[in-house]
Amino acid sequence: MTPGPDLQQLITTIKADAGSDDELAQLATAASTISELTSTGDAALGFFVDRARGAGKSWVEISAVLGVSKQAAHKRFADATSFDRFTPRTQSVVRAAVDVANGRNQHFVGAEHVLLAFFTQPQAIATQVLVGRGLTEQTLYQAVDAVSPVGEAGQPIDAQNPPYTRGATHVLQGAVASALTLGHNYVGTEHLLLAFYRDTGGIGTKILQDQGLDEDTALHDIRAFLDQLAK
Repeated sequence: MTPGPDLQQLITTIKADAGSDDELAQLATAASTISELTSTGDAALGFFVDRARGAGKSWVEISAVLGVSKQAAHKRFADATSFDRFTPRTQSVVRAAVDVANGRNQHFVGAEHVLLAFFTQPQAIATQVLVGRGLTEQTLYQAVDAVSPVGEAGQPIDAQNPPYTRGATHVLQGAVASALTLGHNYVGTEHLLLAFYRDTGGIGTKILQDQGLDEDTALHDIRAFLDQLAK
């Protein structure tokens, strides 16, 4: 196993990053650094849990490897969805998914609502990839209508506590894994789009594939956009 930085290396790095001999400045830098390391470690662990689940491993098997109970593993990795690493634009898409669901009188937030919510951010990479491949807002709304018709009016969804479906949760959590796979420390709309392909049986994934946008094509287009932005 490749060793991580030892304590002395970490202390030296923190002192250098603080740029000051002041103890409080160094303490603040240490707190920020450790928080970042912890967050990255948690995200990396979540990535491998997601891979294990995708390979058909049970929560019993995963919890045994992690040395925790099945309930603890499930609560940490299946029940919780953190948006800390989501960019402001990606967070806007997630919030808009609730509005899309309410607009369709559906009392849950599914992956299909996240897919439609991309169009609330026309400059987002995910949206540009979709439109560039001919998947317009009208086209995808029609595709969603075919498998999940608009419901009857009722009590709107609580935006503070949205009832995400299994598919939506899988996509939101999978976006972090997609970002890590590409070596990114943020979650953009492009990672959210790629996460659909981690939920192979989901409505949103099926719609994308039926419309001719497979994972390889989406990844190719996303890399092209990212390369262009890096110039």
